[in-house]
Parts: sequence; structure tokens; C-alpha cells
Amino acid sequence: MCSDSDRVGRVNVSESIQDSEFSFLLRNLTSMRTMGAHFNREKEGFSPEQRPIVQYINFGIIYLDKPSGPSAGQINTWIKDILHVQKTRHKRFFESNTSGCLLVGIGNATRLLKSISKSDNEYVAVLHFYGKINIRDLTNSCESLSGQIFQRPPFICRGNRDLRIRTIRTLNVLEFDDKQNLALLKISCEEYTRIHLLCNQIGLMLGVGGKMEELRRVKYGNFNEYEKLVTMYDIIDAYWMYITLKDERYLRKIILPLETLLVSHRRIIVKDSAVAALCFGAALVNSDIIYLDNDIEQGDDIVFVTSKGEAIALAVAKYSTARIVGGSTCFIAETKRVIMEKEHYRRQWTEIRKRRQAEEGTNEIAIKRFRCDWE
Repeated sequence: MCSDSDRVGRVNVSESIQDSEFSFLLRNLTSMRTMGAHFNREKEGFSPEQRPIVQYINFGIIYLDKPSGPSAGQINTWIKDILHVQKTRHKRFFESNTSGCLLVGIGNATRLLKSISKSDNEYVAVLHFYGKINIRDLTNSCESLSGQIFQRPPFICRGNRDLRIRTIRTLNVLEFDDKQNLALLKISCEEYTRIHLLCNQIGLMLGVGGKMEELRRVKYGNFNEYEKLVTMYDIIDAYWMYITLKDERYLRKIILPLETLLVSHRRIIVKDSAVAALCFGAALVNSDIIYLDNDIEQGDDIVFVTSKGEAIALAVAKYSTARIVGGSTCFIAETKRVIMEKEHYRRQWTEIRKRRQAEEGTNEIAIKRFRCDWE
């Protein structure tokens, strides 16, 4: 049941409203399960696309077309110096000679990169063989390496050299040059797969040996190289336009809200009155929910969302949608990582306590007792 204070505003989502009019995490709202859309809409907070420019940068990500040569750590340093921000972080990237899709988080978005689940990658690699081979043997070797394989990191590496299992989704031969002994491969694989080790394995299976010459990542998760990919020069030009001409449009175009990374997560939209408590680590209860996805299962990764479409925190669901809607549960999910700043929304539980104390005269009575005891 909703309290009287929660019945001020009512959310009615029309069927005629297009999904493009909503924020990233509020799309397909009409297909979500409702638990009573009555709540107070607070003045704090912004839609992710309408945040002030400083806050927009601090909660943004860049989907960068990394050049071959500099390491991902050097790219982070360059972006931090260009945008004059305190910190940047990239999603793990192995070889420095690799080009293509690199995900870089700025400011508070770096919290999200540590906690998001693994995403599949797609690579295009040029493999050079040390001897003559035929296309049929190469195709058979690629088919045999599809599935789960063993990989051990090289001698020079930061981590432990433990034997690891990696999954190769697909391994296809796009082109083959028998004169120069070159092959162009397209690999769809699990994250953290070492492609240069995979190329060495193919060369060993064919009996001639081989080495990876070039590597480009063409897809990471929901992003590919044909959508929203920017270069370092785009970042420099956009920031120059913002500083010199006070034009934010180009900077907002190359920097995306961090909510774009969470579109594949299950969602629970909560009341604005519960946002501050969730940021301080409180557990989510049934009475704080407005909408939730229909296909939430126990153990799924979910994201708490405000009524304006802002990501609050990542969590793990304790119960399915059916049990949550049935009202037989109290604590819905276990918070894994808080994304939003603590003071972004006001603390309503302290205001309610102070209002109750003022109505009951608790503060005045306590002050009088203290003065009497002191005297």
C-alpha cells in the first residue's frame, strides 16, 4: 500500500508515446509490470541526456576508435588531460598494437566499468603463416578451435600465469592469400581471450607456425565500429568548441551517458523518495517500486533506475518478478555497486524524523531537560 504522501503525482504512460522520447533505461515502459505508479516527483536529478555539461562529462563514457601503437593506459592519460577530469578508466584491453573499439569511462562512470558483466567481443585479425598451407586445412583448424579452449598467459604479463578456459563463439576465414601466406580471420569470443595465442595455436595445428600481424576489435558488447565510434581528434575538437565557443553540442555527441551500458540489464524503477536511501546502502522493499521488468529471475543482474531514467545502483535479484509482485517478499535485491552520488537526492528519512519530532515537541522537551539537569 502507498502512503498518503506518495499519492500526489500519478504516472500514466500513453501507448502512443514513442520509445525515442524516453531515456535509455525508460524505454519499453508500457511493457513493464507496474506496482502502483503513485509517487512524489522530486526536483533533484536530471534526465541522463539533459544533465548539466560538467555533470554530463563526469557521468559519461567514450566509445573510442583506439589507434594502433599507444597502450590503453596512455590513451586514458591523454583523455584525462584533454577533458581536464580527475580520473578515467578503460575496460581491460590487452595488446598495445590492437586498434578498434575501446570503452573509456570518465569520473563516476569508472565505478560502473569495474562491475559490469563480461561482454562478448568480435575481432578481425591478420594471420601470417611461416609456410605453405591450403584453405581447406585452415578452415578445418578454425572449426576445431571453436568452443572452449585452454590458454595460458605469456611469460611477460602482470597477472598469474594460470591455465584458463576461454570460449570461442565463431572463428571464420574471411580471406586467404596463398602467395603471401596471409589469412584474414573474424573471431567472436569471450572477453579476455588472447587472440595472439589463438593465432599461434592455429599455426601449430597446421604444422607451419604462425604469427598475428594485425588485430582490430570491431565489436564490444552492444557497440560496434559502425555506431558512435569517435577518434582522439574528435575529442580535442569537441572540447575546443566547448571552451572557446561555449558550444556543448559536439561534446554531448561524442560522450554518452553511462546508462547506455546498462540497456541489457533487467530494470527496477523506484520512487524518488527512496533514491537517497539506496545510495547509502539501504535495501529495496516492495513499497518503493514503481515499475519492474517481467522477466526478472533469481540471481539476475539488475539496475535500480529513478523516474527520470538515472542509474542508481547495480544489484543482484533475490527473487523473481512473480514473487516480487505477489508481495510475499520484503528485501528485493542485494546491492552490488552504487553508481549515483550520495548527496544527489535529499535524505528524506531525516526530514521525516525531524518533522515528526517537531510535531511531537521531542526536541524542545529534550532541550528543557538538558538545561534543568545542567542548572
